[in-house]
Amino acid sequence: MGVSVSVLASGSRGNCALVESSSTRILVDAGISCREIFKRLKTTGGDPRSLSAIVITHEHSDHVQGLRVLARKLKIPLYITGATHHAWARAVRDAMGELPEVSRLEFFSSGHKFQVGDIEVTPFTIPHDAADPVGFTFRAEGIKIAVATDLGYLPPSVCDQLQGCDVLVMESNHDLEMLRLGPYPWSVKQRVMSRVGHLSNAALAQFFCTDYDGKASYIVLAHLSAENNHPEVARGEAENALGTRRTLLRNRVLLAAQEQAMQPIRL
Repeated sequence: MGVSVSVLASGSRGNCALVESSSTRILVDAGISCREIFKRLKTTGGDPRSLSAIVITHEHSDHVQGLRVLARKLKIPLYITGATHHAWARAVRDAMGELPEVSRLEFFSSGHKFQVGDIEVTPFTIPHDAADPVGFTFRAEGIKIAVATDLGYLPPSVCDQLQGCDVLVMESNHDLEMLRLGPYPWSVKQRVMSRVGHLSNAALAQFFCTDYDGKASYIVLAHLSAENNHPEVARGEAENALGTRRTLLRNRVLLAAQEQAMQPIRL
């Protein structure tokens, strides 16, 4: 079967992805309802009951909305940092009146690898306005996949983690001009554009021009804003930045969507 990755949902209304090897299936975030996660897994040919673990990037609701129900139903290991768990549990308690039920809680720290089945998981710190936000790389069967969304900029430490990847799932949240002229209050615009906000099309394009090693077979543009971006604007800016580095077999640019699961990329 090999290694595959699919983005089940991507955007401000919920984020969730699946990384899979021949014997291990890891859900990355649970930002849509448990029912919708199950539905979208089935559309990609997967059985929700065969998931091996859940890993969480940070506690914002568009990444953990379905986590409480999902963890209770599946009773599989939940990997999360201590600070993120504390922030999430407090939010659930405030909203529901009780702490979330998690039967198999596993804490990790940024920079420290851990193993889930045959997949090696490396969490790395990202600049975002959350308690302890991380991105992930996943290694299995000689394949490396990175998931890096919800970050205000790309520091050298993050760029280093993105080297040598076969698949890059990267944030391309907003077009700067659309954001500046758009409907958001100025305080929200400032937050999105800040160094702990979200990555713009232009910032991602700059990465492709300067720090990207050109090795990924697939680049998935994720967490696109519905109000301050357009899929073809994001794709066009990424493809222009990649320029002549793109070939028929490398650097294929795909778009993750909010409303439907992306068909798995199989490697």
